[in-house]
Order: sequence, then C-alpha cells, then structure tokens
Amino acid sequence: MVRTGFRMIVDSQPDMAVVGEAADGAEAVALARRLRPDVCLFDIRMPKMDGLEATRALAGPGVPDPPRIVIVTTFDMDEYVYGALRGGAAGFLLKDSGPALLVEAVRAAASGGSLVSLSTVKTHLGSVHRKLATRNRVETAAWAWESGLMT
Repeated sequence: MVRTGFRMIVDSQPDMAVVGEAADGAEAVALARRLRPDVCLFDIRMPKMDGLEATRALAGPGVPDPPRIVIVTTFDMDEYVYGALRGGAAGFLLKDSGPALLVEAVRAAASGGSLVSLSTVKTHLGSVHRKLATRNRVETAAWAWESGLMT
C-alpha cells in the first residue's frame, strides 16, 4: 500500500518516473543494480535486507557511481538517521512528512543534494539539547566552542 502511494506521488510529477518496485531489500538492491535508477526510496525495515544494509550495499563507502538513496520510514531514531546518512543515504524522511516533502527529497537527491525532514532535525536537535543540557542552538554552539570542537 505504501509503495503504491509512493508510486502515485512520484509518477504524478512530470519530471519523474518509477522504474522499479521491490518487495524486500535484497530484491531492491538487485533491481537497483540492474536498472540504475537516479534515486532509490528505501524503508528502514524491509524483509530479507533492511534499508540500512541495502543503502550500504548500493551507496556505501567505496561503491563506484552509487545511486542516490532516500530513506522514508516511520522510525525517527538517532541510530537510524546516523546509520542511513553514514551508509550513503542522501535523505531521511518520515512517512508522515507528506507528498510535497517526498517529491522535494527525490529532487534534491537527484540533483546531488540532500534533505532530512524538518521534524527529524527538530527531534534530533532536541536530543542534542537534552544530552548537552543546552536550551537552544546558540547555547549548543557555545558549548561546542568552549569544548574546543570549533576554532
């Protein structure tokens, strides 16, 4: 059902077309290697091979000419965001981000940019503030300066 919705959103754009769909991560990797799409949309949790492993297989360090990958998931957890971006993903969205942000993320990835949903960024900034006992970005920057992380 989710794949059908994503297909409808992507295919409704005049400059985009879905070239393949996979039921699991292993099939997605094989299909992406064969079809060479500009952008792949992966979920974190897929059968047979999760989205993080599939991302590393297609776009991880040392992979020549990787496709751009956007993770679209319901799981907004630090380790997933970090793992996705570290594994080569160009974007990270929550499934409830809406069609406009999905299209924006695909366009950003296709043009060599990246997009992380604003709600994901807010969640993780909140986590940073809690861990550092800071109230806002300015205090976080001051903490980084005082800790010698910035020069």
